[in-house]
Amino acid sequence: MADKSNDPVAIWQNMIGEMEKGFNAFANQAMASPEFSKAVNQVGGATAGAQKQLGELMEKYLLSMNLPSRSQMVGMAERLQSIEGQLNEIKAVLHQMQGNAANPSAGSSTTPRPPRTKRPPPAGGEPK
Repeated sequence: MADKSNDPVAIWQNMIGEMEKGFNAFANQAMASPEFSKAVNQVGGATAGAQKQLGELMEKYLLSMNLPSRSQMVGMAERLQSIEGQLNEIKAVLHQMQGNAANPSAGSSTTPRPPRTKRPPPAGGEPK
């Protein structure tokens, strides 16, 4: 086997390992300070503000191009879902009504009918 002190891969691995240890120590020390957390908080706030401004700018741009914004598209999708729900309810009622019309005996069995007291006239002529 070759000597490890002359192996370029082993030297490279050792150098990378030492650099990683140094960077981790520096990062841990930096993250422990209150200044770091304050800076991260400010960056997060600035990012949120920039994102809000970009959203408002896009809204104005889409309005000027006569295109719907995301919020308008979401509103239309919600209205369409509501309309589809109502149509499904109407469809179900129509199917139920169609089923009742096709099977009249089912509807009459639920409501009692008055007894038939009249008799048809005799075949030979006038009623008695």
